[in-house]
Amino acid sequence: MKVLVTGANGLLASNLVRELLHTGYEVRGMVRENSNLLPLKKAEIEFFKGEITNPADVKKACSGCEVVIHAAANTSQWPTDIKFYEAVNIQGTRNVIATVKKNNIGKFIHVSTANTFGYGTKLQPGTEKSEFAFQKLRSGYITSKYIAQQLVLDEYEKHDLPVVVVNPTFMIGPYDAKPSSGKIIKMGLRTKLQVFPPGGKNFIHVRDAAIGVCNAIKYGQPGECYLLANENLTYREFYRKLNLVARQHPRMVELPGFIIRSAGKAGSLVEKIIRKPVTLNQVNAKLLVIGNYYSGKRAVEQLKMPQTPVDVAIREAMEWWNKN
Repeated sequence: MKVLVTGANGLLASNLVRELLHTGYEVRGMVRENSNLLPLKKAEIEFFKGEITNPADVKKACSGCEVVIHAAANTSQWPTDIKFYEAVNIQGTRNVIATVKKNNIGKFIHVSTANTFGYGTKLQPGTEKSEFAFQKLRSGYITSKYIAQQLVLDEYEKHDLPVVVVNPTFMIGPYDAKPSSGKIIKMGLRTKLQVFPPGGKNFIHVRDAAIGVCNAIKYGQPGECYLLANENLTYREFYRKLNLVARQHPRMVELPGFIIRSAGKAGSLVEKIIRKPVTLNQVNAKLLVIGNYYSGKRAVEQLKMPQTPVDVAIREAMEWWNKN
């Protein structure tokens, strides 16, 4: 059975490709021209170079595949305006939907994000039943992913599109070439003063998330969503784990929420003036001060997704960087 993976060189997708190969699937990876293919080094797959925004490219990429896993996305948190995300995250998803319907693809796995559901507390984390809670945040990324998720679910309701939605939380692990989510590790390494926000989030080993996506082909129920989640940690707890793995002893300082929010407002003002994205703006400042917690119980039970300790994910991410 041949599987198409869009955005195949991303953090999740590059781990997913290896899991698919290990499971016995043939894999075609759709990547952009001049993409960084280091995360796919030694992965024996068929490459297709094209743009997810080009319907003709999507059609050619899907040809001969029985399963499509749509992982391609603009995952940047900067800038915040949704217009920067529409082409890839929304129109790209529309292109995949149209091709899946025309070619009678047997299974379509849509990779979304946990933030299309409402977050919760450590005692009562967010689930697949939690209503979308980020309308007022005005995050172009989160809003575009929510719209794309609604598009595929609407197609299931109206036309029986054979889609399963997977919603990963914050993934840590190997093959993070940018790095993307691994920046949180890099910021805490080799520093005498480790500064972090008061909030927290759910962390998962990227390989566990990849296994969850792979298993969704066999076990995922059409029209259903699955949060791919593991450990709910405050940023303080995460950096304590990092310090143990890295064998370092920095001074740890938690910044008050009002300082981060004020810096975010200033960043957004600068962003408007210079018309370029800044590292900290109002959107990500708000995200940094909340407890963005979720439960992966459903994926563990139904998709047989493992729960590897986050400590292992941190160590394996660092080991991959050191080797590459």
